[in-house]
Amino acid sequence: MLSWADKLIHEYTGGRQELRRRADLIDRDNPIELQDLKQINSMIESMSFSLEWMTTGRQPGTFRGVDEKAVYQRRSYENIDLIPDIEMQLREENDINKKHLFMTREVKIIMADILSSFSLRERQCYILHEGQGMSMSGIADELEVSKSAVQIYINRAKDKVRQRVC
Repeated sequence: MLSWADKLIHEYTGGRQELRRRADLIDRDNPIELQDLKQINSMIESMSFSLEWMTTGRQPGTFRGVDEKAVYQRRSYENIDLIPDIEMQLREENDINKKHLFMTREVKIIMADILSSFSLRERQCYILHEGQGMSMSGIADELEVSKSAVQIYINRAKDKVRQRVC
């Protein structure tokens, strides 16, 4: 469910938080530790730069380059395998229309745009609920959040879908 960019963003965010904790523990009166602080601050700056690049899809501080927000996530959604195939359901109901069910490239781009507008939790909850048919309590158990939080995430995602579709 997570794209490679989402996983990397999560890892970098955790690493940056750990570096900030270490920087807070450094004794500023010790010249040797001040050198360590300089290195840690440099690493925090590099991680922040990388995180901004991954989340926006454009190089920080430049006005040229990729002009799409969340370009890495959007590309992974365009190769969508998140939505279950309903062809089997149609066969079970003996209602085959003799057409192959598929999504056109344009529809995939629209869906990718909508999915990339969701936060990570909104995307997880929405896909598990709408795409996989899981109950809100099942999603809450799997993601280790409260059922009310799952409901809020799903409602936010549905609102975003309504805004884009209508």
